[in-house]
Amino acid sequence: MAHIGRRELVAAATGAVTALLTAADAAAGTSTAGTSAADRATDSATGDIMAGNAADRHLVDGNPADRDPAGGVPRRQAPRREFRGMWLATVVNRDWPSKPGLTAARQRSELLAHLDTAVARGLNAVVLQVRPTADALWPSPYEPWAQCLTGTQGKDPGWDPLGTAVREAHARGLELHAWFNPYRVANHTDPARLTARHPARVHPEWVLPYGGKLYYNPGLPEVRRFVQDAMLDAVARYAVDAVHWDDYFYPYPVAGQTFKDDRAYARYGAGFRDRAAWRRDNTDRLVKETAERIKRIRKNARFGISPFGVWRNAATDPLGSDTRAGVQTYDDLHADTRAWVERGWIDYVVPQLYWLAQPLDLRVPANYAVLVDWWADVVRGTGVDLYVGEALYKVGDPAQPKEWQNPAELSRHLDLCAKYPEVRGNVYFAAKEIASDPLGAVSMIAKRYRRQR
Repeated sequence: MAHIGRRELVAAATGAVTALLTAADAAAGTSTAGTSAADRATDSATGDIMAGNAADRHLVDGNPADRDPAGGVPRRQAPRREFRGMWLATVVNRDWPSKPGLTAARQRSELLAHLDTAVARGLNAVVLQVRPTADALWPSPYEPWAQCLTGTQGKDPGWDPLGTAVREAHARGLELHAWFNPYRVANHTDPARLTARHPARVHPEWVLPYGGKLYYNPGLPEVRRFVQDAMLDAVARYAVDAVHWDDYFYPYPVAGQTFKDDRAYARYGAGFRDRAAWRRDNTDRLVKETAERIKRIRKNARFGISPFGVWRNAATDPLGSDTRAGVQTYDDLHADTRAWVERGWIDYVVPQLYWLAQPLDLRVPANYAVLVDWWADVVRGTGVDLYVGEALYKVGDPAQPKEWQNPAELSRHLDLCAKYPEVRGNVYFAAKEIASDPLGAVSMIAKRYRRQR
């Protein structure tokens, strides 16, 4: 998430920044607090340029309904060009920075190299993880500076990574989607390892340990408001093209462990048929409220979510996919991803279809071709764009099946997607592999993209 600091003073600053966001909500304005004069001028110019290109980037194909009939937020316009993106993960220094503690100059150089590589590979969007573990890649008044930058959570890295990423991506013709994880606090369960004024320590009642990690409790209204404020601070400050969430809502199930939200359920769960329905409502509220606030703060910014690829198996629900996945987002993560599309709460969906397209063996837990077909049917006629999440990281991995040792596997995925007009693009996990080009698979895709220009 964002930084504390003004950093560390979360308790003192929350009121002030809540006022900032409230004003931004009301006026649909932007805040440039916490950036240098040069950064503010460049961000302003970039915002003007991007707004001027709105006719190119936000054209609608077809004539979808302007508003969800169930009372959802007004639908935003969708970009016409094919979406070709990559995730740039910062959690545990997965893609960037290459290691914690690099100088500001070295961090910046590595970031720009990733952006340049994206352009060279024919991509047009970067999905940058800016709030990996309840810490931030910009000077947030809500949460501390991210540990992945300096190795010490809360330590100022000496520059503004998100502001730089937005400016430099736009200068290269790339969209910059700000990727947030709403509820993950830490990849451990020891609050004492967080900064002293981390919100999770200031409000220990907000946090639950589970599966070796710490999470904010989605069942608390004050938590949902806080994480929205923390994320939307970045949207108010910077001309990001989209807010992007990944697949983590309620945590993935861990055998033998219980997510102990009994107190919150006892307080807020009245009127729901069971705890699962209450949890899904909590997640629905977060999605819908965030969608509405994004539009008020930055009307051209889009909202996208990248869920685990299986909503429900057909054996569980006849509306589900012909899969046998061990995890179902609706039941296990309490995320009704299908409903968010149908209600128009999001602008795009990027299901993580990290399986093989061939052979078409329905005995396996999931198949890429089956799920592309299922998701295409879900988005059809909704005005929500479908981008497919691709498991580039599996290519050439000796631990994966033999099909992943073929550099053409992902190219076959693109061939299949081309048969569906609903598929508007692909997103690759992740940036490190975009650069390393395992088995030459990325070069094959880049050549294809160059031919299609």
